Amino acid sequence: MALLDLDPRVVATARELAAKAAEPVVALAKAHTTVAVERATLRLAGITGADTTHRAGDVPWVNRVVDTVREHCGLEHGVALPVFHALREHDLTSLTHLAEATAAGQVRYTLPTGRDRERARKAATAAVTRGLRTVDRNRAHRDKLVAKLGDPPQRPWIYLIVATGDIDEDVVQARNAARAGADVIAVIRSTGQSLLDYVPEGATHHGFAGTYATQENFRIMRAALDEVSKEVGRYVRLTNYASGLCMPEIAVLAGLQRLDMMLNDSMYGILFRDINPVRTFVDQRFSRQVHARAGIVINTGEDNYLTTADAVDAAHTVTVSQLLNEHFAHEAGLPDHLLGLGHAFEINPDLPESFRLELAHALLARELFPDAPLKWMPPTKHMTGDVFHGYLLDGFFTLAGLLTGQSILLVGMMTEAVVTPFLSDRDLALRNVRYVLGAAGGLREDFRPAPDGLIVTRAHQVLGEAVDLLHRIVDDGLLDAIADGTFGLMKRPATGGRGADGVVEKADDYLNPAADLLEAHP
Repeated sequence: MALLDLDPRVVATARELAAKAAEPVVALAKAHTTVAVERATLRLAGITGADTTHRAGDVPWVNRVVDTVREHCGLEHGVALPVFHALREHDLTSLTHLAEATAAGQVRYTLPTGRDRERARKAATAAVTRGLRTVDRNRAHRDKLVAKLGDPPQRPWIYLIVATGDIDEDVVQARNAARAGADVIAVIRSTGQSLLDYVPEGATHHGFAGTYATQENFRIMRAALDEVSKEVGRYVRLTNYASGLCMPEIAVLAGLQRLDMMLNDSMYGILFRDINPVRTFVDQRFSRQVHARAGIVINTGEDNYLTTADAVDAAHTVTVSQLLNEHFAHEAGLPDHLLGLGHAFEINPDLPESFRLELAHALLARELFPDAPLKWMPPTKHMTGDVFHGYLLDGFFTLAGLLTGQSILLVGMMTEAVVTPFLSDRDLALRNVRYVLGAAGGLREDFRPAPDGLIVTRAHQVLGEAVDLLHRIVDDGLLDAIADGTFGLMKRPATGGRGADGVVEKADDYLNPAADLLEAHP
């Protein structure tokens, strides 16, 4: 039931403006590739493993191959043709064998022509198709498990973070969290992984405030959650982070290992990791195409804007970002039910009527995106170290999520800004959530904000300000808006940032079988 009486003409205008603002960026993304997109393509084609003899440490074979192809003949035509031409030319049986020969200096990559080009195209397409079939089987298997075990009985789903640095310890904590009521387990990545231009290999047992995202770690945790899902009688979902310089690769690995949700925002890496804007938009489009194929729910990162900008003054920028993320997602093939748009409970609690303002912002998101599994993020900016006040704030946060129909609720920790949570902290935090959901589970049906009251008036104001901002972005360009600090007060010029040297403009005869297959069958 609509409670805000939003003008459908204003909502339609907002979406039209978001599409206009996004259109030049989509065109830019289509005209370029990146080293990460090319590596992701080879991962779908089956390359695995790492060069353990390299002086820089364990360097993934896929990095060795893509870097060498770029050195020999460039990436503007795509990596698939030179790689699969070399595979046939050297009579090698796998991409890993080709990588080993590459590292030994035995391969000279060239761009094939004529019949050789067609043979390479067919071989590359067949290999990538096999990878996508694995992704498809995983999606079908998830559907079967959900049908058999069931979804959590209530909304919002309870989303809990574990991250010790050691995947084996993460497994122990994740299982216990599921037994205590968590519906979604997020394994947060080791600090700084988003700035690595490679994906580590194998199971890892050390990390910094998180655990490295690797294919093997994904496999280990998914298997552990499958076991505990049977025990608790519901399908427990697994989340990780497809962001940073390896966004497309991690998206592929998530599809190959049946992850269920992935953090994937169109601008987060630009704003908060200073990654080149063009690199980010190219990578996010490909990664979202993979997520769409895999049936993975993405979580966007608008909550982060409110940690650097004021949650009241900048509320409309969150709405604008949500509308842009929606358009980018739809353009890449993601339907609404996989679009976990983010927002957060970050208004200064000392502000008069702060809770009513939170309700206005949360309800606006719910009514603008009625079919999206919205992700509601807990307070962080105004957590002071007073754990009693923090516990109360987290209770109000959960209540706001319940009243406004949020879909996914990240469990707030009263020790936020003090320590990495202890197991006892998580237990108390889950008790807080369970109490609110149990005591007020049906309260939403009685929640009717006054038509002329603060909640409704504020929601209309924020939407109006969002439309005004979108008009300016259409006139000035989204890349210029990002450069001017429109979002999160972070100024990021289009020509700056990390990873810019990994962006390549496509040639007219560029070929990427993964991109072609994902475009044809999202």
